[in-house]
Parts: sequence; structure tokens; C-alpha cells
Amino acid sequence: MKMKYELERAVAISAAIKASALCRDVQAGIKAAERITKADSSPVTVADFGSQALINLEIKKAFPADQIMAEEDSSPLSSSARLKFEVVNRVRRIIKDISEDAVLAAIDLGKSKGCSVGRSWAVDPVDGTKGFLRGGQYAVAIALIEKGKVVVGVLGCPNLALDFRDESSERGSLLIAVQNQGAYMRAYNGRIEKTIHVSQVKNPAKAGFTESYESEHSSHPRAARIAELLAVKKAPLRMDSQCKYALVARGEVAFYLRLPVRADYQEKIWDHAAGSIIVQEAGGMITDINGRALDFSAARQLSENQGIIVTNGSIHEAVLTAAGTAAAE
Repeated sequence: MKMKYELERAVAISAAIKASALCRDVQAGIKAAERITKADSSPVTVADFGSQALINLEIKKAFPADQIMAEEDSSPLSSSARLKFEVVNRVRRIIKDISEDAVLAAIDLGKSKGCSVGRSWAVDPVDGTKGFLRGGQYAVAIALIEKGKVVVGVLGCPNLALDFRDESSERGSLLIAVQNQGAYMRAYNGRIEKTIHVSQVKNPAKAGFTESYESEHSSHPRAARIAELLAVKKAPLRMDSQCKYALVARGEVAFYLRLPVRADYQEKIWDHAAGSIIVQEAGGMITDINGRALDFSAARQLSENQGIIVTNGSIHEAVLTAAGTAAAE
């Protein structure tokens, strides 16, 4: 019997694998010439552009009527002939004979504003670019949003070990979820999928948690205060990207805090869509810091939400209460 969203799931997996191959290739020999800085001071690399081109092409080939919301556009490449050459060259290693114009057009397929009706894919071609540049964690994130709800999510985490607690574990984790079908993980070089579940910890004091590596992305001092209020003894596990969602979904930590450092900051949809459904299908819970469900129907930002709290579900109310206390102090 064919499962709902079976083709969408397969296409997202295929796109994540191809994009991850390009990213791994770039990260293995990243050069200064292969990165630029965007207007908001965030870095962007050959991998961001090349990965987005591959993903967008895969989606549009299978679902030509679907919209795509993706982080990058090709305009920065017009001012850097060297970077443009590198992007096209990297994509040609996956898709031979593709033209420069076709690569640039593929990047620009991701300009959708999002919608509360119909279907739109949320794509982050390299989530955690600073981690990518450090040789650390990053993710290729792909999600399908239908009528404002995330229904399919795939996270490709090329540097994340299959068991984060085991140093000898194989690196490279692919996490997959479809609405009402559970959450799964597999290695990049295998097809066997393993069901994943969140932690069963019920006492917050015994919980481990994760937060952003960069203090400019999430308030470390407020997270420390929340941990203190919960009597958490373990130090936070800091890393870049939606790999943090993966750790919660796999039960390696019990909660993840993304606490706004500015009152006016709005989270981007592609930074959370894929990770959110994977955690939910693994049995976890996600709200903003005010306890509201995440609203993926409002254009390209989570404009109706402030901050993110991700937990195993059992300790969600306790973490929310502590977050409220910390914010009020």
C-alpha cells in the first residue's frame, strides 16, 4: 500500500543526499575565495549556492507546480566571477553539462514568499554556515509545508555521528519524518532506517540540553538561568544548525533552547521546519517561549512566534515555566 507523501519523502531524501555530497566536497577543501559575507553579516559559501541549486532542481523536476522558499538568491554571484565559477563547477560534478544560466536560475527558484494554502518547500541548503566553515556541524534541511503545516521533513547532517555519544560511531546522519508516520534515521551510505524516539527523562534536573554555538543566535546567559531554575547539572551541548533538533529527536538530549537576543528578531521558516516535524514525529514537543505552536503559514518568517523551545514533551511545561521566570527577572 502506498503511503501518503511517499514520493515527496523520496525526493527530499535524494535531494539531501546530493546536496550533502556537494557540501562535503566543499568543506574538505574550503578556501577564502569560496565564501562571501551577506548584507546581514552572515557568511555564505559555494556550498550554500550549489546545494540550493541541486535541491531546487530535484524538487521542481518532481513537483513543478510547488513553490520553494529557500535562503539564498543568485544576486551576490554577479559581483564575484570567481565564486560563480566555483558554484557552477561544483554543481557540474553532480549534474554534468548543466549550463551556468541553468545553475543561477535553479538557485532563484527559491524566492516564494510562502503561503497558508497550497504547497511550499522550505529549503536551507547549508544550515549552520559558521559551523560548516569551522569544520563542525551543519545540516541540509528540506521540508514540505502544506496549507501552513509541515508534513515532510528531511535533515541531512553530514558530520553528525549516528550515535553522538559514541566517538567511534559512523559520521553522517539522515533524519526523516512524515506527518503521522513517525521519525527515522539512516546512514548516508545505507538504506536501512531506524525508528527514533525522544528521551524518556521526566525529571528536568536529570536532563541534558543543547543550544546554539553562537551567542548572537541565542542568549546563553538566559539559558544558563533556565538550567539553574531547573537544577540541570549538565553543561549545555553547543552546536550549530538543526543538528540540535536531531539530538532531541534521537533522545541524546531532552531539550533545546533558542532564546531571542533581540526583541525584534524573527526566526526564518527554513531554520526550523524540517527539524520541527522530526522532533514531533519522534514524540517531542515544540512551542515558542510563550507556549504558542509555531506558525509556518506566515510568509518566510515565524513572525507570530518568539524564540523556540524544543523538548521531549514530558518536561515541556517545566522548561516553559522556567523560561518565563528567567525572562521576567
